[in-house]
Amino acid sequence: MKSHFRLKLSTIMIFFAILISFTIATVDYFKLKEEEIKDSQFQIEQIEETVKYSIETIEKAYSLFGEDISSKMKTSSYYLLDLYKENPNFDQWDFQKLKDLLNFDIYIINDKHVITHSSLPNDVGLDFSVCCRKLVPTLDERRNSGEFFADGLDIEQHSGKIKKYSYMATADKKYLIQLGFYLQDGTIFQEFNFLRTIEDLVRRYPSVNEINVLNIGGYSLGQPVLPHSKLSAERRNAFEQALSTKQTVEIKGEWHHEPAIYRYVYFASDLDHGTTKSKVLEIVYNQKELLSILSENKKTFIFQLIIVLFATVFLSLILSKWVTRFIYLATHDNLTGLKNRAAFNEILASVLKENKGVVALLLIDLDNFKLVNDYLGHSAGDELLRDVADKMKDIVSKKDFIFRWGGDEFVVVMPSTSKHQAEQIAVSIIEEVQDLYTQKKLNLNGEKITVSIGIALTSKQDTKPDNLQKNADIALYMAKDKGKNQYQLYTDK
Repeated sequence: MKSHFRLKLSTIMIFFAILISFTIATVDYFKLKEEEIKDSQFQIEQIEETVKYSIETIEKAYSLFGEDISSKMKTSSYYLLDLYKENPNFDQWDFQKLKDLLNFDIYIINDKHVITHSSLPNDVGLDFSVCCRKLVPTLDERRNSGEFFADGLDIEQHSGKIKKYSYMATADKKYLIQLGFYLQDGTIFQEFNFLRTIEDLVRRYPSVNEINVLNIGGYSLGQPVLPHSKLSAERRNAFEQALSTKQTVEIKGEWHHEPAIYRYVYFASDLDHGTTKSKVLEIVYNQKELLSILSENKKTFIFQLIIVLFATVFLSLILSKWVTRFIYLATHDNLTGLKNRAAFNEILASVLKENKGVVALLLIDLDNFKLVNDYLGHSAGDELLRDVADKMKDIVSKKDFIFRWGGDEFVVVMPSTSKHQAEQIAVSIIEEVQDLYTQKKLNLNGEKITVSIGIALTSKQDTKPDNLQKNADIALYMAKDKGKNQYQLYTDK
């Protein structure tokens, strides 16, 4: 006995020694892994901040040195409004000559949000309600206000070039006069070119595949709008989420048929109060370098702990099987596999404590079961009990609990139920046991195997386990007294 106890104690000590060693090594591994992931994420965040700073810098430059552009746009807009008063027929305007005179591209937008005339013939017919729906409410506001508006960095769709746009409505509110000016050709843009900064970042960091600055329509500044360049449904959803919540959103996808992560970062321009104030940075990056480092760390970890791992798994299986078996035997009936009376008390108390609606307790007794043992033997009785238990498992819902109370008695606990549901279960059990008796063709000297069931329900006034059991027992006695093979519902009336 003493040596047996010593063996058990030694086994447990060895197990915990290995477990502690394994745990420490595992914690160190995951800590190293977490640091590598943080370093990788920090690198992406630094790239993100660099792009933001680059955009902020060019916007500050335009704020300090480029105010004359907005001023000239405003003057030119008034010039065109005066021209409209004199001649409201745009078909008679010479837009090319006006462009040469004012040094701005000119667009006429009607009240249907369609460009009807322009100094750029390719843009005639462009429907903002189709291509740029987010801009439509803003166009309506600007049309109704009659004031002059100038936006910041925006995109010319067919070329992708960075452009500045202004808007001013005609006096009759029928049209918006839009002016456009190429910023990329100017000295300020060349000096503070954020697109060049983006190119340098992509070239410098292998983990970065692509960086885009998206306007509110989801179009990338500096890139022409082509069918294949539009955001996919998944990217569009992530972009819209970042734009609306102003929170960073990441999704997994592919870039040139390789795994990649698409990161969407909201960015608001402090110096821009137009439709171009809000932007979203799209950073497409891969984790090849990170995965390579993690893979090497993982190999080292596995090499160092392979012996500990095998020992730990082996001992864990033995100990787990040993403990689990005892727990199972302590709470389950060995014959039927159902939970036993010891488990009943704990589960019923827990169900009643949760107080999630009506709880039903069904106390079930096999009528004339003693005759099976007397006429056919205990093995036949055991077989019948197993069959009844199997039938009840098929009938009772998975959220309910079945117990073998002892001998030929069973208990069903039904949480969050109703009187109707409890009665349905009782009827099903009675019918199934009748069918089972018929199938087995038991010869019991003219007697039949049936079930009597007592049902008790909790009430708001009484949820005590002892009272519930007592009421179910009274209901069972009533069912027996009325001739068996039936159920009775306890009532205090």
